Amino acid sequence: MRYLRFKNKNTVIPACPFRVRRAKALLRHSFSEGTAGIRKLLSFLVIFLITMSSSFAQLPQPAKPQSGAILLKGGIAHLGNGKVIQNSLIGFDEGEITMVGDATRSKIEVAGYTVIDITGQHVYPGFILPNSSIGLEEVSALRATRDARETGQLKPHIRSLVAYNTDSKIPPTLRYNGILIAETTPMGGRISGTSSVMNLEGWNWEDAVLKTDMGVHMSWPSRMGGHFDFATFTFIREPNKKYDSQVAELGSFFKDAKSYNETGIKERNLKLEAMEGLFAGAKTLYIRVGSAKEIVESVRFAQEYGVQKIVILAGTDALDVAPFLAENKIPVVLPNVHSLPGSDEVVELPYELAGLLTKAGVMVTLSHNGMLARARNLPFYAGTAAAYGLGKEEAVQLITLNAAKILGIDSEVGSLEEGKRATLFVSKGDALDMMTNNLTHAYINGKTIQLEGEQQALFKQYSDKYSE
Repeated sequence: MRYLRFKNKNTVIPACPFRVRRAKALLRHSFSEGTAGIRKLLSFLVIFLITMSSSFAQLPQPAKPQSGAILLKGGIAHLGNGKVIQNSLIGFDEGEITMVGDATRSKIEVAGYTVIDITGQHVYPGFILPNSSIGLEEVSALRATRDARETGQLKPHIRSLVAYNTDSKIPPTLRYNGILIAETTPMGGRISGTSSVMNLEGWNWEDAVLKTDMGVHMSWPSRMGGHFDFATFTFIREPNKKYDSQVAELGSFFKDAKSYNETGIKERNLKLEAMEGLFAGAKTLYIRVGSAKEIVESVRFAQEYGVQKIVILAGTDALDVAPFLAENKIPVVLPNVHSLPGSDEVVELPYELAGLLTKAGVMVTLSHNGMLARARNLPFYAGTAAAYGLGKEEAVQLITLNAAKILGIDSEVGSLEEGKRATLFVSKGDALDMMTNNLTHAYINGKTIQLEGEQQALFKQYSDKYSE
């Protein structure tokens, strides 16, 4: 950051290089013109400061810690575990839920609480977005704003946590739809790195982190490859001749990692050390994988090397091996529900997939792939799943308690229960319906979150202008 510094050492204004040069030139010109020039300079500074203050006012500010007990009264509480309380009392203090009750069945003492009447509105646990590059990517078209990929193939020691940017403009757009927690995940390579779970609020990554270094992400080799043929303008698929050698390379790395972590005295190796939690059950192995056969092979591979917690990141091919996944208790993270089916698939299959896997006994959660800004549609993915085979509360559970269990944070968040963190929100209508999702209150660890951000400020600004 460069600064515009006046002779008075206490006067400092952040500025870009162009503004610095322009300001210095203006200073020289103003003093050369005498009193009239100084008046012009003061006018310029007043306008500049007003403009800067109004632009900063648009940005959501990190919230202050909860200062007093709050009680949400009369709302329809969707607990996240499949249950609903039609006339609820949800209380929380010091960032922790202290009360979840039914106002129609028992009289609950509310002394000491600041009561907020939300009669007729809906209360939900904060929605959770797994497997995303949130905080690591700003503008996908600009390389300088993308920090989710590191060079190399085997890099479990790469930690997304320390690169997480709390000043990103994307989290406020997600919070506005009820997404309050996200897994920030490294991308690229055969083993991409280690992910962490973040609250979408805070001054820095230390302030925002919910669970540190909880998962290692691996991309399983594909049996099929291909290339684009410009002569026929078609994509030619062909077997991946390197498949066996790629699997063998992974096997060698896992074998080394397991041996390293079973050895007492050793020379420190950051890559192998980062794998330790997989064999001890402290970390989860997330496997990005394609076809049904590759899903089975990747799971058996991980089990062979003693990995205790396995999650599959897959699409419609997971349905072909649903009994295998259910038998081995392997959860699945599904990609964008609002995607096109394969050329030989039923048109509605992406919409029905979550329901079909759930009925087959597989634990499922939803995620997003593609343009990161569209990840704010996560609640509506769940709404689509509800319209195609799942019950409404089962769909809520996909992006609350199921996601929390898969990420290993269900003891703290994912449902409205006493003793859990007060990470929740209130919506005027059904939060899974884009026509009625309209948040009025949101809290992360009990802290009141500013919902309106830059987009809402600009909407109001131009609405006011053109409604005159």
